[in-house]
Amino acid sequence: MKNLFAATYAPMKKNGDLNLAIIKDYAGFLTHNQLDGVFINGSTGDFVSLSTEERNQLLDQWAISKPANLFLINHVGHNNLIEAMALAEYSVGKADAVSAIAPFYFVPGNMEKLLEYCTSIAEKAGDLPFYYYHLPALTGAQFDMNTFSDLAKERIPNYAGIKFTENNMVEFQKVNSRQKDKNIYFGVDEGFVSSLAMGAEGWVGSTYNQLAPLYHSIKECFDENNISEANRLQSLAIEFVESLAVLGGFNGAGKSFMKTLGIDCGPSRYPHRTLTDDQLKNVRTKFESLGLDFYFSKNS
Repeated sequence: MKNLFAATYAPMKKNGDLNLAIIKDYAGFLTHNQLDGVFINGSTGDFVSLSTEERNQLLDQWAISKPANLFLINHVGHNNLIEAMALAEYSVGKADAVSAIAPFYFVPGNMEKLLEYCTSIAEKAGDLPFYYYHLPALTGAQFDMNTFSDLAKERIPNYAGIKFTENNMVEFQKVNSRQKDKNIYFGVDEGFVSSLAMGAEGWVGSTYNQLAPLYHSIKECFDENNISEANRLQSLAIEFVESLAVLGGFNGAGKSFMKTLGIDCGPSRYPHRTLTDDQLKNVRTKFESLGLDFYFSKNS
């Protein structure tokens, strides 16, 4: 339950249907690049653009395709609590854990409503560990995670921790240092090196798909007290994100870039943009000029 977890894309065919056949190769690709787990059906995986049936199909395929040592967290959050509960129940016997983001249309108005939502979902997950997915920039659910965690431990028997996706290092340090009995995953890739100084031991992010060797190198430099090199490498990760983002948003561009690494995840659904082959060639050339090609994830 530590180290790097890739937030996976939802592979699609050219017509926009799910491409389940590639998931076995995708899982092998991540394992080859020393990822310890996957977080499927999350923001990177465009869960809001998928039907409940499609989310279950992805879970089914990951469950049968992944190596035994690749930990599988299935995101089951939904604006509709009934759907979220059904997704959690379907995860039993397939996933190793479940996670849920807060509703983001009718946002929980207080901590009690958020806890009610999480408790209802966690109960349907049986004995599977339950992780709250904290992403206030997109959900609007801005609550103190220390208080949430203390209350969740009292009310949710299978509560296991938090996916903390907020660029707030002070709050992350507080919850990470005070909730030592739980797993607190850091979810802002651009702040990876900073999270190391805050004691982070587990991470979930989209760029771990493309740049796992880079992040392993950052951690090695940090552990060796070579902070200047760790910071330099982190700047490459930031350059990667920003260069793709200007091409029409990182979600679609990052997914498109997987094609250059030998795992073609196909097009993105609306509103994300799918890059052309020429765009991919040009940005890949730019990254090679920066020396990033040495740190790209390799296909086995």
